[in-house]
Amino acid sequence: MTQPAPSRRDLILQALAGLLESEPGARITTAGLAKRVGVTEAALYRHFPSKRKMFESLIEFAEDAVFSRCQIILHEQNDARTRLRQLVHLVLVFGERNPGLCRVLTGAALVGEDDGLRRRASQFFDRLETQVRQILKEGEMREGLRARNSAGRSADWVMVFVEGRIQRFVRSSFERLPSTGFDDAWTMTVGSVWQDEAVESS
Repeated sequence: MTQPAPSRRDLILQALAGLLESEPGARITTAGLAKRVGVTEAALYRHFPSKRKMFESLIEFAEDAVFSRCQIILHEQNDARTRLRQLVHLVLVFGERNPGLCRVLTGAALVGEDDGLRRRASQFFDRLETQVRQILKEGEMREGLRARNSAGRSADWVMVFVEGRIQRFVRSSFERLPSTGFDDAWTMTVGSVWQDEAVESS
């Protein structure tokens, strides 16, 4: 069965993500984006009222892709440690496969844009941190896992790991992949989350 051809709107978003990946140091203009898609700037604005809306649509795509998969993980896995590991790995691999989106989510591509757009991008990580915190709380309540700190502080530590790897990916012009050496790095990270993790992992 053949897949339906992508809509013009999707082609515009794909082109924007491609420019963000191939020209990491450049500021994206609607003129450059229109040239990449092969349409006029007027045609772009028929699908998106502003460049801000294009960026917001990329953020929404990232949220839908990651958090829909997150719900599958929560449904299929009951163990909090497995849930947390798979969620973190999911985000890192998603970032690795979507370098252009990483520039948006970290704010690197939003320099010169309005503050509201940067705050909108940061909501992705805020939402992710809320989900991590919920997993940690449920692990304590349902499984008796002993946290080294509060769920809030432990979630903060996990987010430092996630955001740090994605930031390094962007900073290295996408050379240092977020998932490289994940197993060893995660063992060290999660050992600071639950008191018994080091014992159970040995």
